[in-house]
Amino acid sequence: MTLSPRTATGIGFLAVLLWASLAVLTAASGDVPPFQLLAMTFGIGGLAGVALWLVRPAAAKAIRQPWPVYLLGVGGLFGYHAAYFVALRHAPVVEAGLINYLWPLLIVVFSALLPGERLKWQHIAGCILAFAGAVLVVTKGQGFAFDTAYLPGYLAALFAAIAWGVYSVASRRTAHVSSDAITGFCLVTALLAALVHVAIEPTIWPAGPWQWLAVVALGLGPVGLAFYVWDIGVKHGDIQVLGAVSYSAPLLSTGLLVLTGYAAYSNTLLIACLLITAGALLAASDLLFRRRRTEEVLLSEWNSPEDDAAYRDL
Repeated sequence: MTLSPRTATGIGFLAVLLWASLAVLTAASGDVPPFQLLAMTFGIGGLAGVALWLVRPAAAKAIRQPWPVYLLGVGGLFGYHAAYFVALRHAPVVEAGLINYLWPLLIVVFSALLPGERLKWQHIAGCILAFAGAVLVVTKGQGFAFDTAYLPGYLAALFAAIAWGVYSVASRRTAHVSSDAITGFCLVTALLAALVHVAIEPTIWPAGPWQWLAVVALGLGPVGLAFYVWDIGVKHGDIQVLGAVSYSAPLLSTGLLVLTGYAAYSNTLLIACLLITAGALLAASDLLFRRRRTEEVLLSEWNSPEDDAAYRDL
């Protein structure tokens, strides 16, 4: 089945909505250690993909990929989520979450460093704005003083943002790989996480049905379905639109944390959230409006029915 760009873009947007719930569901999962949580949630996400093989047997063939593809896919999923879950266990959830959401900005900046691209003033200005927001989150507006007990969590959140930025940009080289391959990435990630968990962590199971429900929701949603729909969106939809809506993730995630009681509202928090979002939007401004400018130029140069037909074929 061939999807239209509009439909694929809409499917990709579901990933942004799902990722907005990542922090609140992780907080709701209780005291499950980071790598145990990683193993459980990716195991659920991977097994859900395997279950789909019953209705789509051909999808099973997609897990046969060369090792460089698995190195990128597993490295991105395992590296990012391991750092993210560690961050949420060692720093206040809203602060770690906002630092993590520097990744949309980093995707734009890293993309500008690719061959044929260049770093522009808006990339640098966007970095400064977003960095100011991150500093405000960490210091709570109290100068440059912050609780050093949370430093490991803050650094883990920053590493998570960098890891996802690198993974997302590097994934452009594997656009030919089917989205069904993500099932394999999830299963290998779950296995690696389980091995690390057994080696370094105590086993702590969710306490009560609500925590179990949060773990299952994580595995089916932001740590499962989100990767499949995002892959469809970036490969077959409008990447510029998806890039724009991803900058709403910090606002959505922080809003959910406040509404569910896992974070207290403050003006400092709101300002920091807006700075990070504004910085990412500024850094991506050239990307976001490039297509519009291109369309305006093409529209101004229509001279004949032949030109009209050629434009429709673009």
